Amino acid sequence: MPGREQAHKPEDLTRLFVECANDGDPDGIAALYEEDAVMAYPPGSQTAGRDAIRSLWEKVLASSPHFEQETPLPTLISGDIALTSTPPKDGAGARAQVVRRQPDGTWLRLLDQPEFVHPAG
Repeated sequence: MPGREQAHKPEDLTRLFVECANDGDPDGIAALYEEDAVMAYPPGSQTAGRDAIRSLWEKVLASSPHFEQETPLPTLISGDIALTSTPPKDGAGARAQVVRRQPDGTWLRLLDQPEFVHPAG
C-alpha cells in the first residue's frame, strides 16, 4: 500500500477504515483487507475477496455516508492473529474482525463481521 498509512497494530485498522470511508476511498478500504478476506456484509450475506470488498464499498460510499470513530475494545492477540472489536455507535449490536500480521509486520483484516444483530423471533 505505498502512499497509504498502514496498520502497525491491530487497532489501527478500525481508525484507518473510518478515515478511508469518510474520504470516499474504496481503494483505501480494500487495501485494509487480505486478498482473500471475507466480510459478512451486507447483512445476511458475505462479500469475499479484496476486489469484491472494493466494489461493495464503491457502492456504499456513493451516497457519502459519514462514519464515526468507535473506541476499540481490548484486542486479543495470539501470535500473528488478533481479534479486534468495537461497541458500535449505530446500534449494530457489535463489530468484530480477525486480523493477521503480514510478513512486513503490518496488519490486515482477514474476517470482518461489522454487524452482530439478534435474529428475529
